[in-house]
Amino acid sequence: MNPFFRTALGDRPTADMGLTYAHEHIIIEDSYVTAAHPEFLLNDVDKVSAELAALYAAGGRTVVDTMPANCGRNVLKLAEVSRRSGVHIIVPTGIHLEIYYPHNHWRYTYTEDQLTALFVADIEEGIDRYDYGGPYVDRTPHRAGMIKLATGDEPITPHQEKIFRAVVNAHLQTGAPILTHTNFGRQALEQARMFDRLGAKLEHVVLSHVDRQPDPDYHRAVMDVGVRVEYDSAFRWELKGQPNVTFHLLEQLLPAYADRITLGMDMAKNVYWQTYGGAPGLTWLVEQIPVFLQEKGLEACVEDLFFRTPQRLYGFFRT
Repeated sequence: MNPFFRTALGDRPTADMGLTYAHEHIIIEDSYVTAAHPEFLLNDVDKVSAELAALYAAGGRTVVDTMPANCGRNVLKLAEVSRRSGVHIIVPTGIHLEIYYPHNHWRYTYTEDQLTALFVADIEEGIDRYDYGGPYVDRTPHRAGMIKLATGDEPITPHQEKIFRAVVNAHLQTGAPILTHTNFGRQALEQARMFDRLGAKLEHVVLSHVDRQPDPDYHRAVMDVGVRVEYDSAFRWELKGQPNVTFHLLEQLLPAYADRITLGMDMAKNVYWQTYGGAPGLTWLVEQIPVFLQEKGLEACVEDLFFRTPQRLYGFFRT
């Protein structure tokens, strides 16, 4: 089996990934979370397609969407904006943080086996056009290419452990990679150790938002377990006028860990999108990171950050 990654529009060789953003929010449909936080609403196909087209013109070829099951995912819109823009989109299955769901959501009552079966069906059969929001399931031809889970500020809970087990079950059964949410990098080391205990293929596991934690030694400890990390706060430090922790971490860690770090923007708020009238826009990362790396004598790491490491991470593995 040749290495491949799974997009909204089908499977492709990992060599076709090109320049990759490892953690984004491309579509967030009107949902439980947007009712309370309208700034998360990202469901205008014309605006999203235009932003992605600008990224394509700047060299971007693949983005990883990170809105999993039943919390704003809309696979039909993801497929459409991919067609219009030419950008490959990896679509997730899995379960997000508890705050994205009502307290009586099915995530709390489904068993480990039921969650595993749901994730596997998303990956192997196709994602429900209604995203499990109704009594009927109508699977589309668009399949998930990644599995997501999330933990919060507190220690990992028994409910979250159930999600971990189901995610790893589906990961090992299908060969699909895993992406996680950490709250400001908290519990990242605990997540990595949990995946190790559960037997996940650690080179196909990435922990997001870890650059909210400024201590390079913490990052070394996490990556030394065997997982990869994803940084997405570089533009946030700049917007706030604060010292850029992400740039500092890259300077400190890339010489030894270039094959363990990936980058994204995590632009989950419409105020960050130029097509919604905001800033800095999706092209910021590809415009700014190479300049920074060249200034630090690390320009060779561009290939790892945007090309080689995402290809190794997001390719399906043999099961």
